[in-house]
Amino acid sequence: MSGRLVILTEIISPYRIPLFNSLAKQEGIDLHVVFLSETDPGLRQWKVYKEEIRFSYEVLPSWRRRVGRFHLLLNGGVARALNAKAPEAILCGGYNYLASWQALLWARSHNVPLLLWSESNAQDQRRGYNAVEFLKQGFLQRCSGYVVPGRSAREYLLLKKISADQIFIAPNAVDNDLFASLAGEARQRAAIRRGELNLPDRYFLFAGRLVREKGVFELLSAYAKLEASIRERVGLVFVGEGECRRRLEAEAGSITPGRICFPGFASRAVLASYYALAEALILPTYTDTWGLVVNEAMACGLPVIVSDVAGCTADLVRKAWNGLIVPPKEPLPLAAAMRTMAESAELRATMGANSAQLICEYSPERWSRSIASMVAGMDVAHE
Repeated sequence: MSGRLVILTEIISPYRIPLFNSLAKQEGIDLHVVFLSETDPGLRQWKVYKEEIRFSYEVLPSWRRRVGRFHLLLNGGVARALNAKAPEAILCGGYNYLASWQALLWARSHNVPLLLWSESNAQDQRRGYNAVEFLKQGFLQRCSGYVVPGRSAREYLLLKKISADQIFIAPNAVDNDLFASLAGEARQRAAIRRGELNLPDRYFLFAGRLVREKGVFELLSAYAKLEASIRERVGLVFVGEGECRRRLEAEAGSITPGRICFPGFASRAVLASYYALAEALILPTYTDTWGLVVNEAMACGLPVIVSDVAGCTADLVRKAWNGLIVPPKEPLPLAAAMRTMAESAELRATMGANSAQLICEYSPERWSRSIASMVAGMDVAHE
């Protein structure tokens, strides 16, 4: 078998390029990636690193429009792209685009297995709309298999009555080596880098969109509840942009003592410096299918404080070993976790080393081997 695999996914995400590059190297895999759009400028400020792409791909013609909390993305050329590549398997990153349904219809009419790349979990608060859930269930029932990043997503599919033998785990990953290298460089010139980025000597870090559901207001409240003696020594840095930035800045102005910074969006190279010089990453999200910033922070050798509803928590956070786990929407437990981290340099060092050790298991190479093994298994199943 040539292992002709088409991956259908939304945008050229910098997180995914290392995964697809690794998969393209796997023996027995003939990979082609179909992107529905280059990027989503209304939501993300990511740079498109086309120069790093080492796999066959194309970007379909598209039309995008936001309607309230939803957004429409319509594409032309789905059937043409599939006909041209004649895949023996399709991995589809989602069900909520018309192109996903077009790919499903093509797969069924050509007797080709379509697998859903699913990251949903039972704690994901973005669920709950009846029409959306109806569409999701209809799509799920028509797939030949399912790829999930970890335990939370697997448990969600089991709750949806999906057979365990149809679920394949391909652990979510980032380019660990790149982040570790960039973090090492930043630490070697820590004082200079702090000055360039105008950072406190010590700080907790949040990285992501500045929106309510990421728990940013609870994080600010938790910081305010810390003893003044801690806030005098340890700052709080929010890296990212979002609709809540101005309100956060206004509320931060009333917290004294303490230093709270809003440097804005950071590119990948600069983001690694923020990780490298921080005390810990904090992700107090209400809802997150995974949380790749946790992977990035761990690759940079950081301890993490993560809410128990984040999709990555069950796989990446071992309580009191490489991080602490807190409930969402509750500033008091979050403040207690921050206090624990702030007061023990030895604990932070041990947890950071454990993070770096654990995240080695979540690499692009492991992800690609899992996908290649899945495709080989699908081939056996269809002989």
